[in-house]
Amino acid sequence: MKFDTPVVQTTFHSPLGPVIVAATDQGLAGVWFDGQRHLPDRSAWRVDDRHPVLVRAVQQLIEYFAGRRTAFDLPLDLHGGTAFQQSVWHALLKIPPGKTTSYGALSSGLGKPAAVRAVGAAVGRNPISVIVPCHRVMGSDGSLTGYAGGLNRKAALLKLEGAAVRPQALHQVQQESLV
Repeated sequence: MKFDTPVVQTTFHSPLGPVIVAATDQGLAGVWFDGQRHLPDRSAWRVDDRHPVLVRAVQQLIEYFAGRRTAFDLPLDLHGGTAFQQSVWHALLKIPPGKTTSYGALSSGLGKPAAVRAVGAAVGRNPISVIVPCHRVMGSDGSLTGYAGGLNRKAALLKLEGAAVRPQALHQVQQESLV
C-alpha cells in the first residue's frame, strides 16, 4: 500500500484492541488493528483527532462495535492499491453484514475464477479493515482462513454481525489462542 498524498491518523480503543484510523484529502484510507500484518509505516503521518473523516469514521466504528450500525457511510480512498486490488476491495463492499463468501466465489464474481490466490492476497492487503469487510471471506470449507488482524478478531467480528460460522471454525480459533 503506497500513499502518495499526505495522510493523517488517529487511534481509538475498540473492544478488540487499539485501532489506527487514517485519512487523506480524498477520504478514509486505512483502518488497522494495532499490530496487524501489513500495517504501513505511520511515522510520517500527522495525528489529527479532529479531521472530519477521522471523526466520522471513529464514530461509525464505535456504533458498529456497539451493535448499533451495520453499514458505513464514509468516503473511501483506495487509490493506494493496484487496479486489481481495488477491484477486490470494491467487491468486498458488496458482501452484506451477517453474510460470508469464499475466496473462490469472490474470484468467480470478479470474472477471474483461476485467480483465487491473487484474490486472497488482495483481501489480505485490504487497508480498511471492518469497513471494507474482508473478515466476511472464508475458506471454501467454511474455515476462518487468514485475517491480517488475527483469527480471534475475525471470529469476533463475524459473531458481532450474526454471521453463521461453523463450530469447527470457532474451535480452530480457540486452539490457535492456546498456542
